[in-house]
Amino acid sequence: MKKLSSILVLTLVLSFSSCSSVGNLNPLSLLTGNNWMLNSLMGKALDPAKFLSGIPSLNFLDGGKLTGSTGCNDFNGAFKLDGKGINLDPGAMTKKACQGGGEQDFLSALGQVSNFKVNKDKLTLLDGAKELMSFIPQAK
Repeated sequence: MKKLSSILVLTLVLSFSSCSSVGNLNPLSLLTGNNWMLNSLMGKALDPAKFLSGIPSLNFLDGGKLTGSTGCNDFNGAFKLDGKGINLDPGAMTKKACQGGGEQDFLSALGQVSNFKVNKDKLTLLDGAKELMSFIPQAK
């Protein structure tokens, strides 16, 4: 009986401590503070021939501001979180001519994003269960 009580107490302690650490993970705090660099697009590794001017990136800022690059043009827009849902609006964008076709693929995928998964090492943008893009933090 004493052994069973000890196991029960240990289980309760571990349950509460794991809940509190999960509760401290705020998706917004994981999104902000990183320059997220595109790692994959539509489930495939990046084709460097499509991104001749650079790799697309996203920056989530306080106040729902979104900045980044298509790999060619820079943008300044907004994002809105709703639980695990997210709405991304690239907003105003520079209008340089871009070679490679990657910019259109990136913007098209960005427009389809409805939800996300994030941890400190990877951001995955999804349309339901379909992975659209993944990003990794830029090395500092």
